[in-house]
Amino acid sequence: MSPTPVTPLSILVADDEEGIRQLLHHWLEHAGHTVTCVGCGRDASRLLQARPFDLIITDIVMPDGDGFELIAEFRRARPAARILAISGGGKYLQSGDCLRMARGLGAHAGVMKPFTRQQLQEGIDAALVPPVLAAIHA
Repeated sequence: MSPTPVTPLSILVADDEEGIRQLLHHWLEHAGHTVTCVGCGRDASRLLQARPFDLIITDIVMPDGDGFELIAEFRRARPAARILAISGGGKYLQSGDCLRMARGLGAHAGVMKPFTRQQLQEGIDAALVPPVLAAIHA
């Protein structure tokens, strides 16, 4: 990720793994973004109602409200905002299946865990592609 992005974003990160939250917070703040991290879908839902975000990065499998619910809620609350789903899979679904379902619910891009800084940035870039350009590249 470049240290000075063209447009700083307000980003909400929702992931139940503390290490992932810390890593994403570090990477994204270093890139110049404003980052808020939460550990469950319920906390993310409260924040979505309290303030706007340009991008939400959400894990799919979390306690207290999963990423699927969060994506649907975020799409209703802020239709113009962008969503990046991340997943390492769960007990019953592999990460690729989780990400496909997330895209079907409205996530603009997905990244499988574990990921590198470059893979995360590529996922963010893909999520930020305007809808008209996304249709052309599909």
